[in-house]
Amino acid sequence: MGVFYGRIEKLDTGFMAEYFPLYVEAAKLTFRLGMTGILFSLVIGVVCSLAGYYHVPVLRQIAVVYVELSRNTPLLVQLFFLYFGLPKIGVMLSSEGCAVIGLSFLGGSYMAEALRSGLEAVEKGQMESALAIGLNRFQVMRYVIFPQALATSVPPLCANVIFLIKETSVFSVVALADLMYVAKDLIGLYYQTDEALLMLVISYLVLLLPISVAAGLIERRLRYAGFGD
Repeated sequence: MGVFYGRIEKLDTGFMAEYFPLYVEAAKLTFRLGMTGILFSLVIGVVCSLAGYYHVPVLRQIAVVYVELSRNTPLLVQLFFLYFGLPKIGVMLSSEGCAVIGLSFLGGSYMAEALRSGLEAVEKGQMESALAIGLNRFQVMRYVIFPQALATSVPPLCANVIFLIKETSVFSVVALADLMYVAKDLIGLYYQTDEALLMLVISYLVLLLPISVAAGLIERRLRYAGFGD
């Protein structure tokens, strides 16, 4: 403990105060790209989960292949392919475009699995009962099945959001000035490792703690409403 407090006391607070604005700007970029990727991944997840739920043969097979490919390849490899591989065949993407596409491609499979489990948790008899009272299949899904599935899927969906925000730490490989890029740059230039890493940790905590707290509140409200039973 004495060694720990000794290192804290030796931190260059002047250096941290001078360069913390760089982390603020990097955090804004990280959050913006992360949220964009998460939004697209939710859309992909909904499409893939519905394709499996309705047993659409071709779409279901495509969704299965996509989920397996996405979940079994690291985001880092996917970004390398998008940023360095595609230009070899004439497809040029910006750094931000690669980041959003890569995160969406990875996140979509996790969102799909979370929503699939939610859909499977809804009793099959509810579909038949809703059809029997005159609702069409679209109305049944919109008003009966999907709201229950979404409520059941909230915990894994929230966990996926936090996971994907943390995955943005590899965006620096495509020359994006995200949080990790700023930290590595400062360490390389000034060798202020402790200060740079401490500001990196603080920045990610500021990004992730509100999301984690909000997720907990949503889960509790759903549980009180009877969806978590």
